[in-house]
Amino acid sequence: MDFADIGLDNRIVKLLGIKGFKQATDIQSQAIPYALRGTDLLASSKTGSGKTFAFLLPALNRMLRQKALTKKDARMLFLAPTRELAKQLYVELKSLSESFSFKSVLLLGGENFNDQIKQLKQNPVLVVGTPGRVADHLEHRSLFLNGLELLVLDEADRMLDLGFSQQLKSINKAADHRKRQTLMFSATLEHAQLNRMTDELLNKPKKIQIDSSRVQHEDIEQSFYFADHIEHKLEMLPAQLAAQDFNQAIVFTATRADTVKLAEILTEKGVSCLALSGELLQNQRNNVMQDFAAKRYKVLITTDLASRGLDLSNVSLVINFDLPKFTDEYVHRVGRTGRAGNTGKAVSFVGPKDWRSFEALESYFQKSLNPIKMEGFEASFTGLKPLVKKAKAEKQQKTKDKSSATKKAKVGKKRVIPAEGIEMGHAPILKRKRVEGDIDPDTE
Repeated sequence: MDFADIGLDNRIVKLLGIKGFKQATDIQSQAIPYALRGTDLLASSKTGSGKTFAFLLPALNRMLRQKALTKKDARMLFLAPTRELAKQLYVELKSLSESFSFKSVLLLGGENFNDQIKQLKQNPVLVVGTPGRVADHLEHRSLFLNGLELLVLDEADRMLDLGFSQQLKSINKAADHRKRQTLMFSATLEHAQLNRMTDELLNKPKKIQIDSSRVQHEDIEQSFYFADHIEHKLEMLPAQLAAQDFNQAIVFTATRADTVKLAEILTEKGVSCLALSGELLQNQRNNVMQDFAAKRYKVLITTDLASRGLDLSNVSLVINFDLPKFTDEYVHRVGRTGRAGNTGKAVSFVGPKDWRSFEALESYFQKSLNPIKMEGFEASFTGLKPLVKKAKAEKQQKTKDKSSATKKAKVGKKRVIPAEGIEMGHAPILKRKRVEGDIDPDTE
C-alpha cells in the first residue's frame, strides 16, 4: 500500500517521497490506519519490518492536524528499553520532525540530569527516553505529562525484562486521562508479564501481529554447527568469518569478558573488530557504535546488549558464539540482519552448554533445526543422546520419590510430648500415677 492511500497528511507523504519512501510495509499498512483513528494498539512484527515508522508517522500526523491539550506539557512520549535504542529512535524522529520545527528532547540515564532539565524548560513537545530517566524527571517535577496525547512503548517486553515495570506504572499514572492514546510495539508478544501490563496501560486495544516470532525469518539463512567446547569455538569463529561473504557482522557472546577476549583473538588474526559491553562508560559505548555504524570496523562483538533495536542496515551476518538462554533473544539477535527486505545469514555454534537452549529453539519453532559438523573443524559432540537424558530423568525421579517417601515417613511419626517428667539426657522418664490396687515396688 502506498503511503498516500493510508490517510496521512499530504505534508508527511511529500516528506516520505523526498526521503525515498513510497510504499508502506505490512505492519505500517495495518497499524497506521488504526493509530490515526486514535485506537490503542498492541502490535508485533518481525525485526526490520518498519515498525518504527508505524508509530512515528501517526504521531507526527496528530501533531500537524490537532491542537495541543495544553501549552506547556509534552504531547508525545516515546519510550525505549535501552539507551542505544532510544538514541536511534530519536535520530529517526528528528529526521522526520525537523521539517516541521517541532521541539524534541532525548532523556537518557547516565547523561547530565541538569542539562536535561534545561532542555525540558524549553517545553519540547516530543520526548524520547528510557523509562528510568523519564520516571526520574517526573519525580523531580521537571517533566509533566498531564497533557500527553500519545504514549508509545517500543520493545515493551524488553522493558519489563529489564525491570522497568514500576517506572512504566509511574509514567502511566502521570498521564492518566481519557484522551491519551497508547501504542505498544515489539518484535514478539509471547510474554506473560506484558499481557498483564497491557490490561493496565491500554484501553480496548487493537491487536496486530504480522508474522509470528515463532516463524523463522525467510530472508535470513540460518545454520547450526556442533562444537565440543569453548576452545573449539575459538578455532571455528575465525574460520567462519573467513568463509562467509559479508559486509559487516555481529558476534554475540554470553559474557562481557568474552567480548574482549574474542576481540583480542580476532584482532591478532587481522580481523577488523571491536567489542561492546555494558561495562563501558556511555561515551565509550557511543564511540563504539559510531565507529561501527560508520563502517570503520567490520565485526562487532557484543552481548545481548545489542540484540535489540539497533538498525544497522549494513550487517549481513550474525554469529551466535553462545546460544542465548531465552528463545526470544535468539529471534532478536538474528534479526540484526535481513532487515528492510535485505537477505542475511545467521550462524550458531552448539556445544554441550548450548544444548538446552538449542532444544528450546526447536520447540519454539516447532521444527528440527538440523545442526551439522563444520568442515575441517568436525566436533565429537553431536548432542545429548535420548538414552542419556532418559537415564538422567529416571535418576531425578527416583531421587524425588525417595525424598517424598522420607517426608511422608516424617509426617507419619507422632511426637509424644509428656505432661510432666524428669529429664535424663534427651529422653524424659515419666512417672506413672499410682492407681488403687497397685503394688508398691518398694514393699514388694
